[in-house]
Amino acid sequence: MFDSSRKLCIFMEGALDNDSGKMGFGLMRFSKHHITCVIDSNYTGKTVREAVGLPYDIPVLESVTKAVSLGSEVLVLGIAPSGGRFPSEWDTPIAEALKNGLSLINGLHDDLNARFGHLLYVKDQIIWDVRKSAHSYPIATAKAAKLSNKRILMIGTDMAAGKMTAGLELYAALKKKGANVGFVPTGQIGITLMGNGIPLDAIKVDQAAGAVEQAVLEQADKDIVIVEGQGSLAHPGSTATLPLIRGSQPTHFVLCHKAAHDHLRYPVSHIAIPPLDEFIRLNEAVAKVCGSLNAAQTIGIALNTVGLSDAEALTKIEETAQLTQLPVTDVVRYGVYDLVDALIRKD
Repeated sequence: MFDSSRKLCIFMEGALDNDSGKMGFGLMRFSKHHITCVIDSNYTGKTVREAVGLPYDIPVLESVTKAVSLGSEVLVLGIAPSGGRFPSEWDTPIAEALKNGLSLINGLHDDLNARFGHLLYVKDQIIWDVRKSAHSYPIATAKAAKLSNKRILMIGTDMAAGKMTAGLELYAALKKKGANVGFVPTGQIGITLMGNGIPLDAIKVDQAAGAVEQAVLEQADKDIVIVEGQGSLAHPGSTATLPLIRGSQPTHFVLCHKAAHDHLRYPVSHIAIPPLDEFIRLNEAVAKVCGSLNAAQTIGIALNTVGLSDAEALTKIEETAQLTQLPVTDVVRYGVYDLVDALIRKD
């Protein structure tokens, strides 16, 4: 959508130190754009590394005005608040950015072109509403099962378990090895990074599997297709994983799990996360539908060990490997190559 020469600033007011800033974290890790700064007045004057310990020496500023002074050209909403809605307290900083000629990337559900489009005045200045879906999609008919390629779907035990990160790391590692690999983004971060994709949670439920199927079929020329995961079969508020399975007809899964968690995140923290070996069997059984549809095999586990010491992380990885008899890694801490090797061996 935007040429990689455009300079980004990331709006993360009040979110730099918590999970709601995952859009910003994803851009810091994967974006090819130069990131001039992060906006969060709680950590003014520090770098991201100094503020929250992430390995980025990006300055943290207090305002859009300061970001403009650094030559920023595009403001990205780096926050994913609960429900994906735009809060009215952001009206002033967003209006200020647009009046200063910045373009805007919006990953929330709200139509910000409708809300702020009248403030656009500079040539090539745009508001990109990432979650704006196509008018309609075809109904899925399991066409992807007829493809001869490998289709790897990231699945999770919970929301925000690291599915996007694991998928992008796997994609990047395969590309580095020279594989003919594609990536299907299904959420705001992946779409923003890749410049295309399907905003799955903005699509009508009956059309969601069809949207996934269409996107996967467009990658039919790839030997390997990585499909960004969403939601979880274990979460009572999630409808995303099933259409991803039905639409992509995956040949393989990578399970993503936050190692420090044994219950789902708030507001359903009263629900226990199932034992990982049983949960793997559940997802594989759902994919196969008693033999009626394509079987998918889990090739490994991407364990998110955030909050654990190195010793604790390694212990969790070993325990999980023993339980599941699968390759296990934290793709951020220890790399993704165990998963790459497992996938390549599945020939």
